[in-house]
Amino acid sequence: MASSLEIAKKAKEAFVDDSFKLAVDLFSEAIDLSPNDANLFADRAQAHLKLNNLTEAAADASKAIEIDPSMAKAYLRKGTACMKLGEYLTAKEALEIGASLAQNDSRFTKLLKECDQHLADFQPSTVPASAASKLSDTTAGTLEESKKGCGMSQQISTITSVRPKYSHGYYQKPEEVVVTIYAKGIPANNIVVEFGEQILSVTIGIHDEDAYYFQPRLFGKIIPDKCRYEVLSTKVEIRLAKAEIINWPSLEYSKEIAVTQKVNVLSVECQRPAYPSSMPRKRDWDKLEAQVKQEEKEEKLDGDAGVNRMFQDIYQNADEDMRRAMSKSFMESNGTVLSTDWTDVGSKKVEATAPDGMELKKWEY
Repeated sequence: MASSLEIAKKAKEAFVDDSFKLAVDLFSEAIDLSPNDANLFADRAQAHLKLNNLTEAAADASKAIEIDPSMAKAYLRKGTACMKLGEYLTAKEALEIGASLAQNDSRFTKLLKECDQHLADFQPSTVPASAASKLSDTTAGTLEESKKGCGMSQQISTITSVRPKYSHGYYQKPEEVVVTIYAKGIPANNIVVEFGEQILSVTIGIHDEDAYYFQPRLFGKIIPDKCRYEVLSTKVEIRLAKAEIINWPSLEYSKEIAVTQKVNVLSVECQRPAYPSSMPRKRDWDKLEAQVKQEEKEEKLDGDAGVNRMFQDIYQNADEDMRRAMSKSFMESNGTVLSTDWTDVGSKKVEATAPDGMELKKWEY
């Protein structure tokens, strides 16, 4: 059995040959053998990027970072994937860390500049007033101060005018999506997470700071009762239970992506071959021959055809003496006698005999 190093070598060769799908498959085999090798995840992320499998690339890069936080190329690939997914905050965080680890790598500088251009146009969505009431007691006190001399609508406007200060990322499995909000050292009672049929609502409130809100409309529906979250020292990890086992091309709902995915699914359904008409059919010729013979045997014939069939069957099943007797008697009697007894016809000439009620005549030429 090949080792993970040998399989990884073949995967890299496939990558160089532009066989990116094969490279992904081979890296997956290597990962099964060495699940704690950060390089394998980072290299598979690069292959996924070539195939434009952006969510898979981001997930692999995140896993590589989890195993080895000092791997610069993992941050580069995560930043690249997240930028293509439109997750610019997550991308910027990854790229900044990567740039600090590889200060002479100009790719980080270029991508960070591009990322900043996108973030300059970023406008946070309006937060409903119901979210403000979910904050902790400490945050609520801050909100009360902000309400002095203004209405609630003005207060919400003030809160949402500040750009979110936490980044987020996600990866998925067939049955769930794991969303990570990178919020370090936040007390659990300052975090409120709620689940809707297709909504995730996260509110983080810190004393003397504006609240952070993350309330995306999710790409697919979830099962709220099965969703859960955990507040860790460096992040908030949220697990969304999918209502359907389908791949989410993005975390947030997009009409364009949803329509494209639906068209692709319908196209695949239309192209799916109908069983069994499209399957190659194998013929059992021995069975077919036996079937034909059986049908011939059971076929009922009338008149001369029936008599001939009977004679054929008798002749086919006869021994040598019987066949000699049949041939001799039939020929010598001009077809009027058919005997199977060689001892009777073998020593004499068989005379022609007319059937009852008929007269035998000789033809004259």
